Amino acid sequence: MKKRIRIGVLRETKNPPDRRVAIPPLTGLQILNKYPNVSIFIQPSDIRCFTDSEYREQGYFLTDDLRDCDILIGVKEVSIPTLIPNKTYLFFSHTAKQQPYNRELLQQIIKRNITLIDYEYLTDNKHQRLVAFGHWAGVVGAYKALRARGVRTDFFDLPPASYCKDMEEMYLHLKKVSLKPIKILITGGGRVAMGAMQTLRVLNLKEVTPEQFLHESFNEPVVCRIDPEYYVERKDRGVFNLQDFYKNPEQYRSTFKPFTKVTDLFIACHYWDPKSPKFLLPEDYKEDDFKISVIADVSCDLNGPIASTLRASTIASSFYGYDRFNEEEAIPFVDKKNVTVMAVDNLPGELPRDSSIDFGEALYQNVYEALLDDDPDGIIERATIAKDGRLTPQFAYLHAYWEGKDVAKV
Repeated sequence: MKKRIRIGVLRETKNPPDRRVAIPPLTGLQILNKYPNVSIFIQPSDIRCFTDSEYREQGYFLTDDLRDCDILIGVKEVSIPTLIPNKTYLFFSHTAKQQPYNRELLQQIIKRNITLIDYEYLTDNKHQRLVAFGHWAGVVGAYKALRARGVRTDFFDLPPASYCKDMEEMYLHLKKVSLKPIKILITGGGRVAMGAMQTLRVLNLKEVTPEQFLHESFNEPVVCRIDPEYYVERKDRGVFNLQDFYKNPEQYRSTFKPFTKVTDLFIACHYWDPKSPKFLLPEDYKEDDFKISVIADVSCDLNGPIASTLRASTIASSFYGYDRFNEEEAIPFVDKKNVTVMAVDNLPGELPRDSSIDFGEALYQNVYEALLDDDPDGIIERATIAKDGRLTPQFAYLHAYWEGKDVAKV
């Protein structure tokens, strides 16, 4: 007979509040049906996108005390005072890139003999991520980009995505919008960019090639999505190779500037390595023919490839202005010479029900068998940052960071 396993679903404690949850009510029922030795307990929350009553209606037991649980599952970083020693935790810890603001979190996890499994590193044998919210960042990011364009031009008005019950309601609002002839650019080819394209396709926009986007005029709104081969080139002018770019980004330089002359709305959905060339330098914004009026930086790399991303914005206050000439933050939507910036770093939180259902289903399909039964492919092992009071071998490079020393980020 298999050992009883108790799973506790944590209330989110990070501020600003996050309404998402890793185990929605119906997903939890799937888990219980497949794994009869598992019990699930829900920590009450007055902000969670699925209400306490929705869990109770499905027969869950709600309790503040999860000390009897074996596995504790959340979404964002767990508040240090709430950490329970000797437990297994799953959440996005944001520690493996040596983020200074979460150093103490990792220290306390190790001190309390906690096993930390980080969603970001749950991968298959081909190193492809098994669970992620990236698609929903793109879905919401593109909507917010259009909302900023509407406010900036006074041509249309969209309600915040967070006011909508779900994606379906958000898209109902979007379908009422009619755009003037503008050019919309998306960078990237992964989950995030595909999510952004999904949203833009609600408007049935004409999709054009990079060459058409750069060199042709249109009497209707158009969208173009570009992969890295269109915004970087090898410094030695050699043939572009995507895997080589990922492996040796420092050997490439940016070719993005021509797009700044023809783009009205830029939605940045690319992956960026700190060694990669930057897209937009401060001096690029100052050129007379710089055209971009709205930049939705979905990737939101601070001190990264887009100079106008001075800071992350929030769901409650999503936009700020960027003074192109003084390189400073400005009040949004006041001076049309400024660039309007959207740089929310938790965009899926604006559609918490949809994104939680999608994320929970991915965990159910790809992860729980390894977590609750056998793990022959090492899925859990690869994602385990700390165990038995120490860093695991694959995350041993965090040792100096964990000790509190100043080290370069990997």
